[in-house]
Amino acid sequence: MYWVYILEDLKDKKRYIGYTENLKKRLKEHKERKVFSTKYWGNFKVIYVEGCLNKEDATRREKYFKTTGGRRFLARRLRQYYAR
Repeated sequence: MYWVYILEDLKDKKRYIGYTENLKKRLKEHKERKVFSTKYWGNFKVIYVEGCLNKEDATRREKYFKTTGGRRFLARRLRQYYAR
C-alpha cells in the first residue's frame, strides 16, 4: 500500500503534499524535522490521507493534488474542515 497525505502547518496554514509506503515512519520523520520541506514548520497536522495499491497511482495522485484542479478537488472534499 502507498499513502498520499497532506499536512498543514497550524501557524502559517501552508500545506505539504506527499506520498509514502510507510505513513507512520514518514510522519515521524516530519515531526523530527528530517524532511527538508517541512523542517522549519512549527506544529502541523495531517488533514488528508488516501491509500493507493501501487506506487504509480500514488505518484499520479500526488501530482494531481498539486495542480489547480487537484487543489479545487481538495477544497470541495475538505469543505467542512475549511469552514471551521
